[in-house]
Amino acid sequence: MKIALVSPYDLAYPGGVANHIFALEREFIKMGHDVKLIAPASRGATSDDRIICIGRAWPTPSSGSVARITLTPWISSKVKPVLEREKFDVIHLHEPLVPTLCTTVLRLSRAANIGTFHAMDSRGYTFWKPYTMLFLKKWSRKLDGRIAVSKPAKEFIGGHFPADYTIIPNGVDLEHFSPQVPPFEQFRDGKINILFVSRLEKRKGVNYLLSAYKEVRKEIGNCRLILVGPSTRWSRQYEKKIKRQGMEDIVFAGYVSQEDLPRYYQTADIVCSPATGRESFGLILLEAMAMGKPIVASNIDGYASVVSHGVEALMVPPKNKHMLAQALISLASHAQLRQEMGARGKLKAADYGWDRIAQQVMDYYKAVLEQRSGAAT
Repeated sequence: MKIALVSPYDLAYPGGVANHIFALEREFIKMGHDVKLIAPASRGATSDDRIICIGRAWPTPSSGSVARITLTPWISSKVKPVLEREKFDVIHLHEPLVPTLCTTVLRLSRAANIGTFHAMDSRGYTFWKPYTMLFLKKWSRKLDGRIAVSKPAKEFIGGHFPADYTIIPNGVDLEHFSPQVPPFEQFRDGKINILFVSRLEKRKGVNYLLSAYKEVRKEIGNCRLILVGPSTRWSRQYEKKIKRQGMEDIVFAGYVSQEDLPRYYQTADIVCSPATGRESFGLILLEAMAMGKPIVASNIDGYASVVSHGVEALMVPPKNKHMLAQALISLASHAQLRQEMGARGKLKAADYGWDRIAQQVMDYYKAVLEQRSGAAT
């Protein structure tokens, strides 16, 4: 089968959608399929045998973050010859209604079109609504199959574009995120290591975590907070808060490579994800679970679709720094509880291995192709 995996985002920058696409590509190639990736390009990027670069990627504010997408209005002249030349059997578009690359591919495609919806943030669609909602509804009808990564994502996108959606979650690379990797020796000094992994953005709850950590320090004392993730416009604000309040044992690790990320998880005693909302899934939680680590997380729909309170994680109301602190103190004070939660998380993460998830996606492709063939007949 010849498959195109289309991303509206620049694949040169790390992110959940990019990781999802690369994982599917890897698993589909193992199955013997011919796979191409289509995405906008960074400055100076060139296409290779794997990636067909179409359009220039520009940083665009989106959902409290920055998305690197192409907004080129005349991109059709680039897309059309690629589709005519490659003759894909399946075109799988991730966030298929994000302009302009995905919407253009969807509009011009004659293949079986599958869309995966990853996000749940109404502000993005509100931004488009005055100008393009009618076109988006028209193009959405060109999808032969629709996937949502979680129930919250399904409910969100279904509210804007009613249709049948199949839930196929994100996966995790169980070989890469393995407890067999070594921790970082400089952090093995007897302190309880609390790990945060994500972009340092307001909606990720870093401010609440810093306030909670201040309480944890008073109660536990022998602990450390490690912040892993690329800097943002909020980073300087967080650094000023730390300096102003005289907080100690806080490490800004910054952006780390995928190769080093499992070592940070292995270094952690607790993984904390205090996002304030608008998370359709909990990929960070899934990675932590694969590493056998206990979790403290906000009790939001996207996270609740991955972990259960008291089983793999302690879940607290979002934006509640005191309850966040108490959950961290509870886990930091009980080594056996940490071990039990980590073990249950590792067992559950096995169900999310990318080999299983990719097979679900492939089975869905085949069902859509069969249904499409039957309709044509």
